Amino acid sequence: MILIEHTNTLQGNDIISSANMVSGIIYKKQSDVVYYFGLRKMNDSLVNENARLRRQMNQIYSVDTLKDSLVHRTIAPLDSSAHIVKFADYMYRTARVINNSTNASDNYITINRGAKDGISKNMAVISGTGIVGRVEHVSAHFASVLSILSSKQKVSAKLRDGTNGYIIWDEKQPDVLIMTDVPQQVKVKKGDSVYTAIFSIFSPDILIGTVLKTVVVKKNAMQLIYLQSSTNFHNLQYVYVIENKMMAEKKQLEDSTGKK
Repeated sequence: MILIEHTNTLQGNDIISSANMVSGIIYKKQSDVVYYFGLRKMNDSLVNENARLRRQMNQIYSVDTLKDSLVHRTIAPLDSSAHIVKFADYMYRTARVINNSTNASDNYITINRGAKDGISKNMAVISGTGIVGRVEHVSAHFASVLSILSSKQKVSAKLRDGTNGYIIWDEKQPDVLIMTDVPQQVKVKKGDSVYTAIFSIFSPDILIGTVLKTVVVKKNAMQLIYLQSSTNFHNLQYVYVIENKMMAEKKQLEDSTGKK
């Protein structure tokens, strides 16, 4: 075989090729055996790596990385002769929802921000998609928010054409709201959007929901507008607490005007 390999090129190549094939099969079998017996060690290594990554994730989650932002927003005056604030400064403070109820007559949400974070009573709370409620009780590090899913909550709202009304909860479904005090002659279509009004504790033009249906109330020539809430209260994880920095001045002005 050695003489053939060295003297005959064709047969020699066949012998070398066959030897390489046999060697390759042997090496593959050897690799498979080593891999099989090394699986336990590899699995242990992966488990340790997963544990390390989980520890890092827990460290990240335990750090409050939420950031606040200041928004300067122009508000158009409704009446040039009236006392009205032309500008409002809104501080948006982010918070994480740590408790939430949707099946009571008055539902509350607990957030992980409190007085030490600048949260105070009656501040508006919104989600990334719509309104949530207002701050009711505050401790040093936590706050309790009265959800709009409450018999105690009433929110000023407006249609796209500027028609104003009030939002109340249906008290049956956590994703259905009702807009009241809308005149019967106002044309409303399914799918129309409803927003917060300038009179609300919320900043203006925040989406509240979209129209599902309308029901005419004959005794007062008004209609009830049923809305699909834009906020998903079943999956509420993060919210924004809004502070209107000029609210105190506005309220003081309005109170003094009312006394006169």
